[in-house]
Amino acid sequence: MCIGVPHIIIETGQLQARARSRDGEAIIDMALVGDQPVGTHVLVFLGAAREVLDAQLAGQIADALEAMDRVMAGDSDIDHLFADLINREPELPEHLRQGATAAHPEKGIH
Repeated sequence: MCIGVPHIIIETGQLQARARSRDGEAIIDMALVGDQPVGTHVLVFLGAAREVLDAQLAGQIADALEAMDRVMAGDSDIDHLFADLINREPELPEHLRQGATAAHPEKGIH
């Protein structure tokens, strides 16, 4: 299974960068996102940066990957890795909110 992994850029080059992830350092292709400064978080899939991330989202993705590793190893103590989701009602994406509210105004779906 191939999964995007957040990396942080530690050295830039021409359409390439050296970046660090939870798995170590790698040279990544930056053609899809353009040159980015040192310290930028990017989502890397199959050796290429596919998206520029903010630090919070990069951390959340890293936590989700850690949770997946733990579950695959038989550990079920992962709630702390989803602190942003615990004790929170699910929310519809913004583009679906208007349609849901119009279809069911009595529910006030958020």
